[in-house]
Amino acid sequence: MPFQKVHPEKLSTSVVRQIELLILRGILRPGERLPAERELSERLGVSRPSLREAVAELQEMGLLTSKAGSGIYVAEVLGSAFSPALTRLFATHDEAVFDYLAFRRDLEGLAAERAARLGSDSDLKVIQTVFDKMVTAQDARDAEAEAKLDAQFHMAIIEASHNVVMLHMMRSMFDLLRQGVFYNRQVMFRQRTTRSALLDQHRTINTALQARDPGTARAAVQAHLSYVEQCLSDQKKAERNEAIARQKLQHETGFE
Repeated sequence: MPFQKVHPEKLSTSVVRQIELLILRGILRPGERLPAERELSERLGVSRPSLREAVAELQEMGLLTSKAGSGIYVAEVLGSAFSPALTRLFATHDEAVFDYLAFRRDLEGLAAERAARLGSDSDLKVIQTVFDKMVTAQDARDAEAEAKLDAQFHMAIIEASHNVVMLHMMRSMFDLLRQGVFYNRQVMFRQRTTRSALLDQHRTINTALQARDPGTARAAVQAHLSYVEQCLSDQKKAERNEAIARQKLQHETGFE
């Protein structure tokens, strides 16, 4: 008969498995600090030696890292999909920007559709909360907060899709966006009407998600990213036209 003896699992192994799942599911995020040893051992219901053993194993696996005098953190594992050389190429060639947006349009459309179908009530509350913060940031004309919340809104949708491969891949992509590798939102959106248009688009996405309408949610995300693509294209054309106009001016006036 195909039966084997059941062996009791070490406490430290149970801790490792729990923390692994929290990282895999995106609940514990790269760079996030874990609670202090005493607090964490109490939360987990294990002894401090068992916790230390688990932490040591997770550090060896590269999932946790320690900082002297600060504590234990989730390792910064994002960005590993792209080498520094490839990242530099992304930052210096326009076609990478537009391919990036096309990639996002396809995957985030799918994520929005999945979130509308599979997201829990709590997932949708998170998305609503982030959107409400976006409204507040716009009213306060806080461009930096708007940019951060924009990325946070999209990541909340991806998290609500409950696909861990998509989650970690898109976190890596958004980390490059945060670094300004693909484009800078504040530089790109210089047109007077763009900021309010963007908020309206996010409102449409949020409304479809809260209504659990998969088709409309997907279409709204795709329309939003097509708009972003067009804005980027218009901005780059405007920059090229300005460069040509300056050359003409220099030629006519004789100034360098």
